[in-house]
Amino acid sequence: MSQTDVESPVREAPRAIPEAGRLGRAIEKGAYLFAAGIVLAACILLMEVFLRYVFNRPTIWAHETTTFLCGLAFLYGGLFCVSRNSHIRVVLIYDALPAGARRILNIFLSLLSMVAAGFFAFAAWIMVGKAFWTPQGDVRMETSGSAWNPPTPALVKAFLLVILIVMAVQFLVLAHGYLRRPVRGTESFE
Repeated sequence: MSQTDVESPVREAPRAIPEAGRLGRAIEKGAYLFAAGIVLAACILLMEVFLRYVFNRPTIWAHETTTFLCGLAFLYGGLFCVSRNSHIRVVLIYDALPAGARRILNIFLSLLSMVAAGFFAFAAWIMVGKAFWTPQGDVRMETSGSAWNPPTPALVKAFLLVILIVMAVQFLVLAHGYLRRPVRGTESFE
């Protein structure tokens, strides 16, 4: 068996699809920050276990901080998946279509997803309004209500709003990218 017959064990890491444009590449780079947040959350929890069970001195902030960091990472993960076209898709019909029909379907689904993300962003705006302002119009960020009482609920809602707006724009960029892309042979997206 020659070396060309053996599949290389090194695979190229998946990246934002070309149709995602510059925004997709920026989203790809931003993911490292949120991956670091997950690692930081794990370190905080490890420290909390050590402080709680070795020194009997638990913190009041560790659990809320890690929930906040992981929540932000999961929200960003949705945007990250959009830029890579790695979201869940039922491909039974999609894979049976010719390349031109798949291209049209990609454009349509991207535009439909943009509208859906826009509606969700509008709903998030309503949540942000309630989380940041009192009915009288004073600025008061919603807090967790715990002993530490950080404003993490308000911050997560604001981050969700930003993510949904960027997601809507990313879907528009994808639709434009699919529209500009020439029809190729029998490619299949995973």
